[in-house]
Amino acid sequence: MNITVNKKTIEAKKDETILDVLNREGIKVPTLCHLKGMMPTGACRMCVVEDVDSGKLVTSCSSPVYDGLRIETHSQRVNESRKMIVELLLSNHPDDCLYCVRNKNCELQDLSSELSINERRIRGRKNKLPLDRSSASIMRDPEKCILCGRCVRVCEDVIGVACIDFVQRGNRTIVGTSFGKGLNTSSCVNCGQCIMVCPTGALTEKNHFAEIKDALQNPDLKVAIQYAPAISVSIAEELGMEAGSDINGIMNAAIRKMGFNYVFDTTFGADLTIMEESAELIDRIVNAKTLPLITSCCPGWVKYAEEFAPDFINNLSSCKSPMQMTGAVIKSNFIEQEKIKKENIYSVAIMPCTAKKFEAQREEMTQNGISDIDAVLTTREFVKFIKLFGINMHNMKPELADNPLGIRTSAGKLFGASGGVAEAAIRTAHFKLTGKELINFKLGALRGMKGRKEAKIKIGDLELGVAVVNGLANTKELFEEIRNGRNDIHFIEVMACPGGCVGGGGQPIKMDADAIRKRAQSLYKIDDNESIKVSHKNPDVQKLYTTFLGEPLSKKSHKLLHTHYQKRDVVI
Repeated sequence: MNITVNKKTIEAKKDETILDVLNREGIKVPTLCHLKGMMPTGACRMCVVEDVDSGKLVTSCSSPVYDGLRIETHSQRVNESRKMIVELLLSNHPDDCLYCVRNKNCELQDLSSELSINERRIRGRKNKLPLDRSSASIMRDPEKCILCGRCVRVCEDVIGVACIDFVQRGNRTIVGTSFGKGLNTSSCVNCGQCIMVCPTGALTEKNHFAEIKDALQNPDLKVAIQYAPAISVSIAEELGMEAGSDINGIMNAAIRKMGFNYVFDTTFGADLTIMEESAELIDRIVNAKTLPLITSCCPGWVKYAEEFAPDFINNLSSCKSPMQMTGAVIKSNFIEQEKIKKENIYSVAIMPCTAKKFEAQREEMTQNGISDIDAVLTTREFVKFIKLFGINMHNMKPELADNPLGIRTSAGKLFGASGGVAEAAIRTAHFKLTGKELINFKLGALRGMKGRKEAKIKIGDLELGVAVVNGLANTKELFEEIRNGRNDIHFIEVMACPGGCVGGGGQPIKMDADAIRKRAQSLYKIDDNESIKVSHKNPDVQKLYTTFLGEPLSKKSHKLLHTHYQKRDVVI
């Protein structure tokens, strides 16, 4: 069908909305409440366009096209309407942009500039609401909330938790938790996807800058830092480089210039995780123990299981996450080699995930009262750290990470993308069971952005059933099938965030699925190009077992690298 947009005839398809057509044609219409792929609500009214025939302003996100439709997208009436909406939002919004974590990365700020709002025409009573600092990972500032509802929808529809919702009515409406209590008493799994969709600074991660800077200035401390597999392919876009570029070596050099004493690659910890997890999978299959085995490297998923699927806790792998395994090795084997006292080592992790802040402070992640990890930076925070220290990433020579926790395999690097943990585990499990490597290391059925993927992998006489889920809401149907008797799945990988860690809640804030795909593709490219593609061939991992751990699932590895979980009651 044909529609007319700004006096120009454009082709449209049945069942498309006006916004769909405009986006395809490269005509930008502002939105605040809209989330791509979700049922539109038309709540914010920012996307209104003028229907030439009726003279009405209609919401383009929720209005379907029809043959002969004629609209104006930026008429004076439309622009004045949008301007009035933003001015009303600003009338009771805090005037602390210079101090806000989202300064220069705020949709409300951008809209104010685009609509030429240069003076305050409307004055409203400022919101006076308390800051919620109770969570280990996420801070809520209700005064900056514009009630767009994005966080509510993502929490319910993508993550399946629904720990926040609209509370009260009319002009007293806020987004909050049950009974107005702290986020720490809610069912929040700390995934941070609410932060990713928040257009303002109403939701941010809990900052560990001060503690880390103090540690770097303390002459009595040695400060070690590790970074997750997804980090090196995620920060380039924030530094003016091509999205998805792998800047691993440049990061190592930059970190050393900041004053960190040791730089490690958490991909080493990912390889270590695979050694333990594949051994655990084989043990459960051979000895007819609880199946399916479910990965435990995503702390958002682990907390979700403790709260919403406690009947599957025994299915969870007892392996700590790669971050925690690396931290445990740093504070045991590494400090022994370097002759550093435990109280004199400070361990930092750069993670694509806000839930890692929660994981680091869990009681289960301590040894004799000392945490494996002392502080966590998200990808976003790390970029700010780079800028804080005045590091020019464009003028840096690549360097290697420190040994013995710096050598990686491409299998460990795959942890950053959905399906990567399963793919790496299968490669090693195949070798341990058959004594032979997979003919084709690439398991295409487990790759991609689809919320749920399944495959049957032939390992000798065994047909291994594998499922991969990203986006916690996608676990519900699969687990219900298993509860109802399905028994052909042996191994399940779960990641809380869409796309896996490359789309984690601590990543650069972009509403762009293409950037997430580019990050994943960069990890796959590393896997194609690097020579060591299996975790069991990492020479430093082999050496660690020979000289320190003994073998996977040994008494020492269980003490350091494994943990346990239990049902978690949600207070409210």
